[in-house]
Amino acid sequence: MNSFSFIFQYIKKHKFQYIAGIITLFVVDFSNLFIPKLTGVITDGLTAHTMNWNGVAKCLICIFLLGLLISVGRFLWRYFIFGASRSIERELRNDMFAHLEQMDVEYYNEHGTGDLMTRFTSDLNAVRMSIGPAVICVFDASVMTLMVIGQMMYYVSIPLTLLAIIPMLLICFGEIYYGKIMDKRFQARQDAISDLTDFVQESFSGVRVIKAFVRERAERYAFAAANRRSMEQNLNVVRLQSVVMPLLDVIIGLSSLVTLIYGGYLALIGEITLGRFVAFNQYIGMLVWPMLACGEAVNMFSQGAASTRRIKMVFDADPDISDAPDVTDVVQLHGDITFSHLTFLHQGHTEPTLKDINLHVPAGTTLAIIGRTGNGKTTLVNLLLRLYNTKPGMILLDGKDINHIALKTLRENIAYVPQDNFLFSDTLKSNIAFGADDWDMDSIIQATKAACIHESIVSFPDGYDTVVGERGVTLSGGQKQRSSIARALMKDAPILILDDALSAVDTDTEEHILKNLKKNRAGKTTILIAHRISTIQNADIIMVLDDGEAKEIGTHSELMQLNGIYRDMFTKQQLEARQATEGFHADIYQKGGARS
Repeated sequence: MNSFSFIFQYIKKHKFQYIAGIITLFVVDFSNLFIPKLTGVITDGLTAHTMNWNGVAKCLICIFLLGLLISVGRFLWRYFIFGASRSIERELRNDMFAHLEQMDVEYYNEHGTGDLMTRFTSDLNAVRMSIGPAVICVFDASVMTLMVIGQMMYYVSIPLTLLAIIPMLLICFGEIYYGKIMDKRFQARQDAISDLTDFVQESFSGVRVIKAFVRERAERYAFAAANRRSMEQNLNVVRLQSVVMPLLDVIIGLSSLVTLIYGGYLALIGEITLGRFVAFNQYIGMLVWPMLACGEAVNMFSQGAASTRRIKMVFDADPDISDAPDVTDVVQLHGDITFSHLTFLHQGHTEPTLKDINLHVPAGTTLAIIGRTGNGKTTLVNLLLRLYNTKPGMILLDGKDINHIALKTLRENIAYVPQDNFLFSDTLKSNIAFGADDWDMDSIIQATKAACIHESIVSFPDGYDTVVGERGVTLSGGQKQRSSIARALMKDAPILILDDALSAVDTDTEEHILKNLKKNRAGKTTILIAHRISTIQNADIIMVLDDGEAKEIGTHSELMQLNGIYRDMFTKQQLEARQATEGFHADIYQKGGARS
């Protein structure tokens, strides 16, 4: 499907609005033809003394009625055509948002937020202009021009009319060339705006890092460079417009001057009457707008075509992860998980992130995954959520291949607390209830108590109605983690995944949360990813990932007896904890001695 076919499918939905608008526009332009003619009749009548006041009054009443009809008509064609273009803009934006929601995470790894935002705003605005105001310009540049020229030939003079339209031919050929250049320049302009928007969005999101590393000046220089590139691309568009538009005015002015001289000569020698000469000049004035509209139409269509291609690129991108034709209609999962020779290779990587993982996790089991950073722990749970695709048979849920379970069903049955603990710019109450279909305050409070965040929330001035900042920046790291845990507990899913979700809380709070989880998650599957052994040592199954392989699997006591990776990690962490405690007591002793 080309760009025209893509946008035309939306135009077809509003075809009656466009038809009504074009018919109204035709009536307006046709009514305009009679005003110069009536002016000429009045001029000739008064000049030849063949028209009395009653005749003038009748002509003036006709002009007034035509003006009234034109005014109503202009409102109506704006209502129909501009209304249709605004509706299409809204539908496109809704459809694009819905389509982007279906895209997998790899798509967002490759496309910046700023670039997508530019397509939602600037590009959609350019498309709207090309299917709204540009339609008016095209109609006036074609139909109105033909009607005016026909009236000029019929009512005034054929030779004079032919002389007047010569500049129009120059304009038409020039606009074709202008449109091709504008298309390329506008495409480059939109790409530059996307890059700039990306830079600004990323800088604002990372403003705390920028301040912490005192990189404000460097960021200002980088922003100035991106801003200059955007300015240059905008100037390339403006320079072209600044040359073409005045040139149009010059050609139109020359046309008016030539026809004024030649028309005046014809009036002096008696070839045309004074009234027809006056009418002809009014017709020439009426042609000025269609000539300018031709340039505007080419400009808007060129920009709209470039933006339509950019928007169509979003719709043309298909999600890599989608439901297979033979998905199983499962309503409820029980949480029985099997990893069978699970191997996974990320796009662009040469070595697998996970290598031949084999493990059965019965429903109701607490599985803990531990290992150094970058060993595939998060990748494993992302595969369970089907944020990435796996080969058939590598992951089974309740004995069914995960690829044959509907995505909606799969994700409804899994509650997930990610590492980044994303919170929306909304109230704490709304954030915690985000994943629950039916909820009340009692269930929210129950979840927050289990996550040990209730006391902190009620201490806020607005309590549960406290609005958190963007991405939850007004909360501490531990408060964000516990709020995310509460949100996951609200879902009460058969499978709960906590991806390093207790790293920002102290050991006492961690112990309370784990006890609450054991109580609330009885009979349900829980997957804990952690770096601290204290977090996972009471799990039913502990899997140690090293270099993408499940090097050790067992309970805490079983792994300790192996004297392998797990025991080494446990010993190091115990030593670090002991050293931290001794250092703390030494500081207290020194401070006490200094005071004494």
